[in-house]
Amino acid sequence: MNVVANGALARARGANRRGSTSAVALEGADIPVAILGFLKPKTPAMAVQRAMLLLLVVAVIGLAIANPVFRSPANLLNIIQQASMVGVIACGMQLMIISGGFDLSVGATAAAAGCLAAYVSLQMGVPVGIVAGLVLGVAIGSVNGSIISKIGVNPFVATFGTQAVITGVMFAMTNARPIAPLPEAWRELGFYNIGGLTTSSMVFLATIFAMYLLLRFTLFGQHIYAVGSNKIASRRSGVRVDPVIIAVYAVGGLTAAIAGILLTSIAGIGSPQAGTTWALLSIAAVVIGGTPLSGGAGGISSAVIGIFALTVLNNAMTLYSISAFWQPAFMGAAVLIAVGYEASRRRRKA
Repeated sequence: MNVVANGALARARGANRRGSTSAVALEGADIPVAILGFLKPKTPAMAVQRAMLLLLVVAVIGLAIANPVFRSPANLLNIIQQASMVGVIACGMQLMIISGGFDLSVGATAAAAGCLAAYVSLQMGVPVGIVAGLVLGVAIGSVNGSIISKIGVNPFVATFGTQAVITGVMFAMTNARPIAPLPEAWRELGFYNIGGLTTSSMVFLATIFAMYLLLRFTLFGQHIYAVGSNKIASRRSGVRVDPVIIAVYAVGGLTAAIAGILLTSIAGIGSPQAGTTWALLSIAAVVIGGTPLSGGAGGISSAVIGIFALTVLNNAMTLYSISAFWQPAFMGAAVLIAVGYEASRRRRKA
């Protein structure tokens, strides 16, 4: 039993290293060896990630050459801005998918956190409102994690049910109307920028860095990979599986709340109808970036690659006046291609 359990942790450490390969220098390796290692990935998930990265780089270079507006600094900053809110959620979703689950309630959580923050700010000020929204996000995520880990409900059923409850309660309490007008401090927060980087862009970049550190350098990060790889073996090796799952979903709820609060600061209202597509977009970003839904593998780079791929696609469609109605079709095709490519590579390796 100990051999199996220790193997799960070893695989988790290996997945941790593989998930962050793009950020680790190949010490002692010359350039041809590094290129060969890039072109011959060790796992199907890495193959998908590197293929999507190459496609993204080629697309960005091609668009920059073909369209002067695309390569303008203002548009590049706009791409980061557009990616920021769903990107923050995708970072939290990355952790949940690595652990072997996902959360369909992140959009509703974001809307609820934004509405609560807006309402509380009218009574007690913006800082207190922001804290209230963040606490709500963590609480919702913890409830999801507890339902999944303690009761054993499937993540799809648990988070779909939570999403319905949150949406219903929120609509009943607000009469489906936005909370407005809000204090001027919200707009100051939303439109604050440093060198063209807005608050939401800076929060997104900070979230990427924080999640990278968590997955790469912490024991908690290793436990996330272990739980996603094999829950039974992880439990036998001494990993407290239930608290790990609850904590992962709490982090996911926190990132959803952050995104909802960012949207409130930009829009200037607390909207109960916000974030309706964010759950599917964040899951799609993680999958397109090369993380398998089976869990136990991947890294924060997957979420980053995926969300920027979707954002660049949307930006290019806007620049070339292509109807936004085509975006879901392109996104779905990208998900099918990514999942199908990974599955075919797994079949060939088996």
